[in-house]
Amino acid sequence: MSDSSPIKIHPSAVVDEGAVIGDGTAIWHFSHICSGVVIGNSCSLGQNVLVADNASLGNNVKVQNNVAIYGGITVDDDVFLGPSCVLTNVTNPRSQVSRKSLYEKTLIKRGATIGANATVVCGITLGRYCFVGAGAVVTKDIPDYGLVLGNPGKLSGYMSRHGHKLTFNKSVRATCPESKFVYEKIENQVRCLDLGEDDPLPSELAFVSKNYDSFKK
Repeated sequence: MSDSSPIKIHPSAVVDEGAVIGDGTAIWHFSHICSGVVIGNSCSLGQNVLVADNASLGNNVKVQNNVAIYGGITVDDDVFLGPSCVLTNVTNPRSQVSRKSLYEKTLIKRGATIGANATVVCGITLGRYCFVGAGAVVTKDIPDYGLVLGNPGKLSGYMSRHGHKLTFNKSVRATCPESKFVYEKIENQVRCLDLGEDDPLPSELAFVSKNYDSFKK
């Protein structure tokens, strides 16, 4: 997704020289974008967000209030970072020991959601369209579309691209109740049969009119 509209930076935000910010991106109250950061188009960074040097965000990333994205973290397109979620870049931090040259890489792939107050321990990969529940503590890689809940976080199922839990039948297929897209699971790997994982949502599916509860059975 691209957006030719102007960048919006609130007067209380600080953007250091050398940061690269894409068109249509909004940076709100008391946020700090450090030098060397790359932020894509059409992103929204809420209040009190830090993006540290050598971190990067793709296009259409939504970062809610009170989130710090440290160096070594890569956030792909269409990711949602919930309020006060925690991202890290050193497994064994000590105040007396400097590990600034040893930041561990964390990759959050396209379309992933990290819920409010969840914690992601560094050095792992969160797969495309995975879903981390509020308050979960993630210590291992998550497969595409994986749903992780609890502390420690455990794989508890799979979520559709629209954020609905998938129930697979004997033919290892499941249908999203909202989009009607069909998903297939083979050896714990899930893929969408109706739309490629790198393809944008059709416009008629990107704007919805029913809330989550209306799809519950």
